Amino acid sequence: MLRSFVLALLLINGLYFAWSQGFLQSLGLAPAAQTEPQRLARQIKPEALQVRTVQELRLTAAPPVAPKAGTCWQAGVFEGAQATLLREALVAADLPAGAWSLDPVLEPGRWIVYMGKFANAEALAKKSAELAGLKLKIEPLKDPALRPGLSLGGYETQAAANAALAVLVQRGVRTARVLPERAEVRGVMLRLPAADEALRGKLDALKPALADKALSPCP
Repeated sequence: MLRSFVLALLLINGLYFAWSQGFLQSLGLAPAAQTEPQRLARQIKPEALQVRTVQELRLTAAPPVAPKAGTCWQAGVFEGAQATLLREALVAADLPAGAWSLDPVLEPGRWIVYMGKFANAEALAKKSAELAGLKLKIEPLKDPALRPGLSLGGYETQAAANAALAVLVQRGVRTARVLPERAEVRGVMLRLPAADEALRGKLDALKPALADKALSPCP
């Protein structure tokens, strides 16, 4: 029985070897050829293939798209008398129809977790080092009246600031408190939906009415 199995195995291996080497091709039994020239015959326009370096690809890449003319710009927020003065100046400038709008906006107030004022720069530096040891982030103060002092974060609501302060107390901060940094502002935002160079040039005459508020791209 074992002899028969060995003979069968040898016969199978012999047949596989003959098939793989193409000895049975006359009987229609042969593997698909993977060597030249058969593979060349299956290529589609091999002459169009080009090998390029990364540097060559960068040089031939499409140039960046230039920004479109007439992009959107805005400035603000303008409140009360400022908004009235700006509206009057825009109407008097006789700008093209639809070139501008004054859109109502609400800029939320801002509350901060504050430490200070400190007696001097040395005391400020000492406290900053202590907070750095606690791995706490310090933010710059926007209100000069609160300097020298430190901000440990700004929040849109007093409740959010109080919650942040509670967490800081658990981390070892003892003398911080919550203060309003900026009150809520209701006003209008100047919007120029398609401000080309010609229109922006005309706005130079309106700088007094812009109240030092610079134009910036719309978000």
